[in-house]
Amino acid sequence: MKILAILLLLSILYSLGSAFYFMMKDQGDSTRMVKSLTMRITLSLVLFILMMLWVYVEYIHGNGN
Repeated sequence: MKILAILLLLSILYSLGSAFYFMMKDQGDSTRMVKSLTMRITLSLVLFILMMLWVYVEYIHGNGN
């Protein structure tokens, strides 16, 4: 499960980087930046929901305080 979280995090960073690249290269001529940012938001929500699910099923634990 840790590998899945790391892969999602790396995918989020790649999507953010590609959005920055498209912003610089396209100069507002296409929608590739918007699609890339939409993918980043979707991946972030998936990661957040997975983390909440893992806490709920007690796969990962809080610090106990």
